[in-house]
Amino acid sequence: MITLDKIGVLTSGEDAPGMNAAIRSVVRSGLHYGIEMVGIKYGFQGILNETMEKMDSASVGPIIQRGGTILQSYICEEISTDAGQEKAIENLKKQGIEGLVVIGGREALKVTAALAEKGFPCIGIPSAIENDIPGVDEAIGFDTALNTIIDYIDQILDTAFSHEKSSIIEVMGKDTGNLALWSGLAGGAENILIPEKQEDVEKVVEQIKNGSSPDRRFSIIIVAEGTVSGIDLNARLKEEAGIESRVTVLGHTQRGGAPTARDRVLASRLGAYAIDLLVNQESGKLAVIKDKKLVSYDLGEIFSQKTEIDESMYELSGRLSI
Repeated sequence: MITLDKIGVLTSGEDAPGMNAAIRSVVRSGLHYGIEMVGIKYGFQGILNETMEKMDSASVGPIIQRGGTILQSYICEEISTDAGQEKAIENLKKQGIEGLVVIGGREALKVTAALAEKGFPCIGIPSAIENDIPGVDEAIGFDTALNTIIDYIDQILDTAFSHEKSSIIEVMGKDTGNLALWSGLAGGAENILIPEKQEDVEKVVEQIKNGSSPDRRFSIIIVAEGTVSGIDLNARLKEEAGIESRVTVLGHTQRGGAPTARDRVLASRLGAYAIDLLVNQESGKLAVIKDKKLVSYDLGEIFSQKTEIDESMYELSGRLSI
């Protein structure tokens, strides 16, 4: 274990419920070790602009239940360049910051890995409602977003039953269908369309066109945005099958709201663990929970992997859709 005088923390990329809980844990865990903690505003752009502020226990007191991020988030293009990264390291050192904790998704973690490779001590914490980070069982924000979607599905089911009219619900998931798969299975959807199974769009359209079971008067179709838009799917079903459905695009409502207890605990554990890794001279690592235990992976190894869905869950969703 080494003594660090000052550690910075930032959030980068798209926001996710639970980021504030992670910030709180990082700050208070650092203070526990007697380390001065610095909050960096507006993500990596805040390092380049030197938008930083000292954080104490009180500054993160009332935030564990809040969605979003008190440090704000920003997508910074300059930080993806060698020049931007060198400038960031220079500014961090100028401010006396000796280690950095980054809370964010894939792009943020790639930058974290690059800074670590250039010699600056960094630890990443996975935060992404789509749960699309390779090698990560569960990222901060996924559980909250999932429960938000389920609330909407339950409400839409009530009105779908009342009017005997099918509904298409479009959820986030540009490259991966985890949100669609989990919410569709938990919400009792008859059809789930995800990017990993792009070929199934034709099959679902054919199935609906040829008619479903006679006792089914309505159905719920969950669509990940990276597969086909809900509006386009509805137009196609109307043209090819004569079926018009109600379309609900949930959009950024999935990112907001108070984090669930599960996300708060996950964020708290990962935040504290990130500080433990830094004080034990670890760098370029991603803090995760695997088989209920805290473990760390090299960030470079993470991005050599591919994000995969649970095939057994997808098979189950098809079996239950009869």
